Amino acid sequence: MIRLLNKNVHFNCPMAPYTTFRAGGKVEALCEVRNLLHLKTLLGLARREDIPYLVVGKGSNLLVKDGGLQGMALLLKGDLEDIEEKGGRLLAGAGLGLAELLKFCSRNGLSGLEFLAGIPGTVGGAVAMNAGAWGKSTGEAVTAVEIMTAEGEGKTLDRSLLRFEYRKTALPIGCVVVRAHFQVTEDRPQAIRKRIREYLERRKASQPLDDPSAGSVFRNPPHDYAGRLIEAVGLKGKRIGGAMISEKHANVIVNVGGARAQDILDLMETARQRVRERTGVDLEPEIRVVGD
Repeated sequence: MIRLLNKNVHFNCPMAPYTTFRAGGKVEALCEVRNLLHLKTLLGLARREDIPYLVVGKGSNLLVKDGGLQGMALLLKGDLEDIEEKGGRLLAGAGLGLAELLKFCSRNGLSGLEFLAGIPGTVGGAVAMNAGAWGKSTGEAVTAVEIMTAEGEGKTLDRSLLRFEYRKTALPIGCVVVRAHFQVTEDRPQAIRKRIREYLERRKASQPLDDPSAGSVFRNPPHDYAGRLIEAVGLKGKRIGGAMISEKHANVIVNVGGARAQDILDLMETARQRVRERTGVDLEPEIRVVGD
């Protein structure tokens, strides 16, 4: 295993620096995946040795429990961060950060993805979670997704084969998104940059960006907002350990210093119980919780 992973692996690695919560336990092996062949090799290893694996991205929708994570956490780097425009479509590697994606778009006059401004994730994460904001979602712009299956086979899934749901995309179990195809339109770079700035200003005005967080921790229930419900039951500013329900946006938990994953989980459970008792609504987590 060590020979296969070589210098691109960090054993018994703390995951806090690799998540936007800046909290959580260690993973057995954090692997930087540089290209498709490397990814195929790692998936083959995982299959032969029955090793669990998880693609981390920017860790912006992830909480690793304090007991840590077994197996491999995969960071898509190198060739898997490439981006190009081809015939009105934008082809972006899954490891590419959304900020870098939008810089490319604004430089090259490609419009249609500005609503992703300020979301601290990667292309692959945005596709897998159908990330969105301001009434728009990633799936609306996707024309195809390239994946590698758990068996190491490369496939391109046309949009007609994909099912995008609220903060979820139905993908084959165990697959890894390696590239996404987006439909874009031409526009003036100045106009694109203006829209990106406007989205960033709206995000700054409505969300707490000064402390580590994972954005919205609960999905919005039908015809309502999780933040409104949590605020209505008086939990804004509620603190457990180093974690606090934001006073700016009640559906965001922030790490105000030294938070453990358990602090965050306890706050989430407090919010779920209080909202369920007072309103009958059972909030569903939007963030992914993994580990022991």
